[in-house]
Amino acid sequence: MENVLRPLIVLGGSVVLTLAVGWVTDQLLRKADGRHHETPLWGLLRRARVPYQLVLCTALLRGSYDQADLLPQHRVGVGRTLTLVLIGSAAWLVIRIAAAVVETSYSRYARVHRDPARVRRVRTQVELIMRVVSAIVGVVAMAAMLLTFPAMRAAGASLLASAGILGIVAGVAAQSTLSNMFAGLQIAFGDMVRLGDTVVVDGEWGTVEEITLTFLTVRTWDERRITMPVSYFTSKPFENWSRGSTQMTGIVYWHLDHSAPVEAMREQLRDILRSCPAWDGRDYGVAVTDSTPSTIQVRALVTAKDADDIWTVRVTVRERMIRWLSEHHPHALPRVNTADAVLPPPRTSADGILRAARDGAARNGAAVRRAQETPRTGRG
Repeated sequence: MENVLRPLIVLGGSVVLTLAVGWVTDQLLRKADGRHHETPLWGLLRRARVPYQLVLCTALLRGSYDQADLLPQHRVGVGRTLTLVLIGSAAWLVIRIAAAVVETSYSRYARVHRDPARVRRVRTQVELIMRVVSAIVGVVAMAAMLLTFPAMRAAGASLLASAGILGIVAGVAAQSTLSNMFAGLQIAFGDMVRLGDTVVVDGEWGTVEEITLTFLTVRTWDERRITMPVSYFTSKPFENWSRGSTQMTGIVYWHLDHSAPVEAMREQLRDILRSCPAWDGRDYGVAVTDSTPSTIQVRALVTAKDADDIWTVRVTVRERMIRWLSEHHPHALPRVNTADAVLPPPRTSADGILRAARDGAARNGAAVRRAQETPRTGRG
């Protein structure tokens, strides 16, 4: 009877105690979260209740397994399994707690500072810090798991003896990977590019959606994702439209006839921008920037608070201005002239008058000479 009750008491007591302690801890975190609305720490810590209960239950089972006298012939294997689960759940718990602390710090910073560029920079650093912490905790946990096996301890000693050679080989083999990792840290703390920045890479413009230690993802305006190694941004030039300030100036071009009403277009541009919510009201202008034998190039300058709004302003101005020209000034639109050339009007200057007089005198002299040379006929 004792052989049956002892395992049930040990296993059941561990599970019940784990559930009870987990419930009490969750209630305390819930009350703390309700009492302190200004910080999300307590609510974020509640996300760690699953690994917390797993660590607690595994620790209780590992400590009381010898008294349970359950499966004595597999005591070593069960004990090692419980140890591995304890190490893994402890690493999971550490990562969740670190994530809660880092996320709380970022939330406080974002609430105090209203500068979007600084907030995006800190967000990028927070993301990469969490990835580094997760990688370190995972490596340490994996090493601890391997060291629970006696054979791996001997292997570890031999590996430490040849650490110099392995380091050189690993450095040569993982040169590109290590360069990307250092480039990721350089991007995070060098403030070169941040999450949410609008960048132009290889002729494609989009928003930085994800930054890791090895690659960076850019979401283009047409919902495509461009994944690039982070070393690209440390070795090649690229455009960052969100660097310093997100305000932008856009350009709209029209090719029009020489008779286009440029002054009226300036007034119409002002009216179009006043009715466009995306225009930030900083500046606008219209100027003739080039001309050809058949058309002129008219350029409009508009401003907006960011890249998305400048695109909206540009397409709105282009569409409405062409519609206004076609309705009120259709002659200003470019066209191919197939009519005959118009002759220039007669000159009225003094030189023209003298030239006409000389031409008239010459014609009169020629008529007199022809009359004198004609033989006369009559009756004899």
